[in-house]
Amino acid sequence: MDRFVIRGGNPLKGKIRVSGAKNAVLPLFAAALLADGPCRLTNVPRLRDVHTMIRVIETLGAKVEWIEPGEVQIDGSGVTNLEAPYDLVKTMRASFIVLGPLVARHGYARVALPGGCAIGVRQVDLHLKGLQAMGATIEMGEGYVAAHAKQLHGGLIYLDFPSVGATENLMLAASLTPGVTIIENAAMEPEIGDLARFLTSMGARVKGAGSKVIEVSGVERLAAANHRVIPDRIEAGTFMIAAAITGGHVTVEQAPCDMLESLTAKLLETGASIYLGEDSVEVTGPKTIRAVNLTTQPHPGFPTDLQAPFMAYLALARGTSLVTETIFENRFMHVAELRRMGADIQVQSARGALLNGVSHLSGAPVMASDLRAGAALVVAALAAQGETDISRIYHVDRGYEMLDAKLRGAGADIERIKEA
Repeated sequence: MDRFVIRGGNPLKGKIRVSGAKNAVLPLFAAALLADGPCRLTNVPRLRDVHTMIRVIETLGAKVEWIEPGEVQIDGSGVTNLEAPYDLVKTMRASFIVLGPLVARHGYARVALPGGCAIGVRQVDLHLKGLQAMGATIEMGEGYVAAHAKQLHGGLIYLDFPSVGATENLMLAASLTPGVTIIENAAMEPEIGDLARFLTSMGARVKGAGSKVIEVSGVERLAAANHRVIPDRIEAGTFMIAAAITGGHVTVEQAPCDMLESLTAKLLETGASIYLGEDSVEVTGPKTIRAVNLTTQPHPGFPTDLQAPFMAYLALARGTSLVTETIFENRFMHVAELRRMGADIQVQSARGALLNGVSHLSGAPVMASDLRAGAALVVAALAAQGETDISRIYHVDRGYEMLDAKLRGAGADIERIKEA
């Protein structure tokens, strides 16, 4: 398992380019299963999660080909296997999203239950209730969900929580379902809008994506289409935080500025300087980081995926900060590792943590427990005194393309150590 060795203290300077969005490209791969011919996606990042999703849809019978770096062709017209096995689904929960497209196009799907994960349970009940409202029969057993439907129909669906995965799964199923499907309390994340644009280019009729109410009018067939994946707002946000914590000056290129408003507001509150361009953002770190309170919320609120990196930043703030996590019940697993580096953080509950800022962090051997926790440790290590050894960075590779190379290009002293 590879690890990062980071010698901190270097202010980041220069330019860092953002890759395509992991959380957008995965549902786009699932959407390609609905098309009559091959679809092409560009700006596709080479990530562990992307390769896992490719394995999932290839197992189903789809043909996937990397045309050139960043460009992938997916042909789902030859799908014959309607079961997504546990050995793949367990490694990435997002693969559960193939359920909706398969049952809509083929009348049946059997997908392994993804179970829990490091940051929380993340139930799939909302996915299943939505499909039932559209006429699917759901059977569960032996760790799998089987959905049957001779013909789905439009329906009115209310999500008890604005789940991104459930919203996407139901949008995909509704696109090939006769009638009108209305999803209320839908997720409003930018990745929802990107999925809607791809579906629309294939011939789907989707209204309201990016709002609380999405209306999908089903069509008989969806044609092949080409689509460019949106930039990764979480990757962009991580680089912005890294620039701020090191007191550096970084231009984050291909940054989706309109998707980063909540982070931008918080960074300004801490004393950072920010200049927003058309597709880039310049961040200059503050001389003294001011403490702020932070609460994660569904979009357009502060994203839960940036909570851990931002907590690493607040560990060096002057004063006391309160971080409240409202999305996942166990997303403070990075706290113990940040403490090893000298952070003064008290977890008050599964949903709240109190940070008393310290003058400096110190390098230490630490371990990534999940994707965003790993990003937090990288951010902390960039500012820490001494050397930090981060193990289990395969978590980081799930969502950050060439992270070490990009940071080195901006002056970071970071090395990837490859181990057998």
